Amino acid sequence: MKKQVTIYTDGACSGNPGPGGWGAVLLYQDQKKELSGFEPDTTNNRMELTAVIEAIRALKAPCALSIYTDSAYVCNAFHNGWLQNWLGNGWKTASKRPVENQDLWLVLLDMLRIHEFTFIKVKGHSDNPLNNRCDELARLAIKQALAPVQ
Repeated sequence: MKKQVTIYTDGACSGNPGPGGWGAVLLYQDQKKELSGFEPDTTNNRMELTAVIEAIRALKAPCALSIYTDSAYVCNAFHNGWLQNWLGNGWKTASKRPVENQDLWLVLLDMLRIHEFTFIKVKGHSDNPLNNRCDELARLAIKQALAPVQ
């Protein structure tokens, strides 16, 4: 039986595009792990995807994942069939444009192959303490990276 892991993720950007950060909280039984990172020139959607990728990358074995995100972009790709459409259209949107962030989508899809997973949309910047913590981690990563060296 696969371990049940709960993941919360969030991405942030100071400007879009601009410096970005991501944050994740992983929960397994009574264990909690926080992760975060920074990119100097990115977009909010890239940081949302990166948060999910890096959280999954931290796992040591195939798991059953409940992934909570405030990103409609990420959730809709799974819930509304966007990914199947993109794959069927050779990574083109319905308007025949190349899918943005294809490099990250490919990494994420490859990583998810060994896991069972569900994406759950949460309201951002509201009363969800774990989503708020991810936002805090993402913003802190930006702040720390951009802070003047002492």
